[in-house]
Amino acid sequence: MTHRSSKWSAPWPGENTLGGIVMKKAEEIRRIVRRGYARIAERGGSCCGSGTCSGTKPTALAKTVGYSEEELNALPEGANMGLSCGNPTALAGLKAGEVVLDLGSGGGFDVFIAGRKVGKRGRAIGVDMTPEMVSKARGNTASYTKQTGLANVEFRLGEIEHLPAADGSVDVVISNCVINLSPDKAQVWREVARVLRPGGRVAISDLALLRPLPAKIVKMVEALVGCVAGAVLVKDTERLARAAGLTDIVLTANPDYAAGMENWKDPVYRKIIRNLPRGTRAAEFITSLSVAARKPRRAGRRA
Repeated sequence: MTHRSSKWSAPWPGENTLGGIVMKKAEEIRRIVRRGYARIAERGGSCCGSGTCSGTKPTALAKTVGYSEEELNALPEGANMGLSCGNPTALAGLKAGEVVLDLGSGGGFDVFIAGRKVGKRGRAIGVDMTPEMVSKARGNTASYTKQTGLANVEFRLGEIEHLPAADGSVDVVISNCVINLSPDKAQVWREVARVLRPGGRVAISDLALLRPLPAKIVKMVEALVGCVAGAVLVKDTERLARAAGLTDIVLTANPDYAAGMENWKDPVYRKIIRNLPRGTRAAEFITSLSVAARKPRRAGRRA
């Protein structure tokens, strides 16, 4: 499903809501997420929770969302933790010499792939709010440089709502299953637009909702860290991107990702599925969503 003008009609969550339910304070949400991802960085795990989604190695999960075996084999050890729900580096169509910024870069998975694509004249920058993730990614940089001969990647500690990057300094913004975790998604999209150069583009993979989740799932901490409870409706993702000033927005849903959840052995997702309304399936609520967009070359231009 690819569309330019979304027809989803569920109500937009208000300023103090998350997935349609009154949410905890923003800092409490960040604390929960930071703690969960610190645990993943230190102990391993995937799927934004614990264990591996499919009961296999993270490599198998990455292949299901479009990463090639060549890309995965070239990664530093431990960079792939199975946290993907799409392949933004493929969507981005990265070119040599470009500057690319990854929101919520984790162990450096997409940054290391992007670094090879932009080459020695380009730069790949990762931003993550979890010190343990930034430390893990920086620890993998020497291996990347030794293997590629490139010194073109860096990792910065920071929140995606307040990106440590200058105005108009980036050609491409990518992100992989992260924006759904933010308690202030409107601010994230404004930051994306701010750091992009005129004509710059967005290539983001995330989880989104086809219909609102049941309240008891939204309230589950496991679902929040599992990249589900914080997701918003597909139409609201488009609305936020457009409100930030981005144009040429194309949303592509991949329902197969959520359908596969039913076969995953990850305890987080098993618990989510058990709490769905009787007779429903995960794919009726959740989808993996690819978002492509662009910053206008001229101020004031709107799609």
